[in-house]
Amino acid sequence: MWEEVEKQMLLKKLNQNQLAKKMGIRNGTLSDFKKGRIKNPSFKLMKKIADALDISLDEFR
Repeated sequence: MWEEVEKQMLLKKLNQNQLAKKMGIRNGTLSDFKKGRIKNPSFKLMKKIADALDISLDEFR
């Protein structure tokens, strides 16, 4: 799933810190997601990511 997030970040020219700021979360949360420490991200987290990247949740399927 992180691969899709990273792809969208590149397209939107956002780094991880900028994305976390847009989402209103700690950068560490995204880092945990990236490193696989968050195995099953919550709907709320995925919604925040999708909203910050201006994509639909279906993009993660």
